[in-house]
Amino acid sequence: MTEIGLRERSKARRRAAIIRAAYELFAARGYDATTIADIAEAAEVSPRTIAMYFPSKQDIAMSRVNDTVGRMSAAMHGRQDGEGVGDVIGRWLLATQNDPEDHQQRLLARRMFAANPELAALRAARLAQVLREGAAVIAAQTGSEPASIGPRIAAAAAGAVINEILDTEPGPDREAAVAAAARFMDAGIAAL
Repeated sequence: MTEIGLRERSKARRRAAIIRAAYELFAARGYDATTIADIAEAAEVSPRTIAMYFPSKQDIAMSRVNDTVGRMSAAMHGRQDGEGVGDVIGRWLLATQNDPEDHQQRLLARRMFAANPELAALRAARLAQVLREGAAVIAAQTGSEPASIGPRIAAAAAGAVINEILDTEPGPDREAAVAAAARFMDAGIAAL
């Protein structure tokens, strides 16, 4: 049983090292100029090891976005009857990205996206999909149509709030910031 846990932790560390190396290279050299071999060398793994974790270079670049979006989407779709969107987002924010290493990787990802407009466009498209999903959940909570402006505005505001909280360095004020964000979202949704 311990061996399985150790193996999983080792895989997670290797995956994180690949992502970190790729993001650093993408930010410094550019996405197009960076090869899988470059990433492998920087992460101290073989190109074959990278292929076991990521089918393509784009999958590496989008990995944190896809992971975050997947976890948030699962939290939203798993909400209990009567549970508000603000509660779900607040709980998710408290449970995620709460250590300094995650925060540093988020800052590195921001540098990578700033240096590579094509990756920033992919991220924007992925986030737009999540905003549509969020609008549908908010519409269900308020009894509105997902395409109506109210749920779309609330979902966009929730996305901005989430980004702001995730960009804030973890610390003792995080819980209060998340509670304030949840109240803001709930008040906005209630106003619909």
